[in-house]
Amino acid sequence: MTELEFRRYVSEVLEALFEQIDELDPDELDPTLAAGVLKVVFEKGGTFVLSQQVPVQELWLSANSTAWHFKFVDQVWVERDTAEPMLPLLSKLFGDKMGEAVALTLE
Repeated sequence: MTELEFRRYVSEVLEALFEQIDELDPDELDPTLAAGVLKVVFEKGGTFVLSQQVPVQELWLSANSTAWHFKFVDQVWVERDTAEPMLPLLSKLFGDKMGEAVALTLE
């Protein structure tokens, strides 16, 4: 994937996630999307950051004092060290933080 293709695709991914997260309880969180970075600040404390890393063509997630690095492999974003799919992990992190089921998708 070229740098331009990566930037365009990641922009679509982050926008799709932002739209879903923005529909969650507005009293619980405040999402922002700018310059390839999706940042979610939780009212009860804590911040999740999902950012594009163009040189290595990855999405990096920082949440709950932990970092994950996702690569796009076979049409799926997976954690580069564990191969864990990104969407179920993000859904679980948001669900755990908000105390309710969350199912994020890219469809």
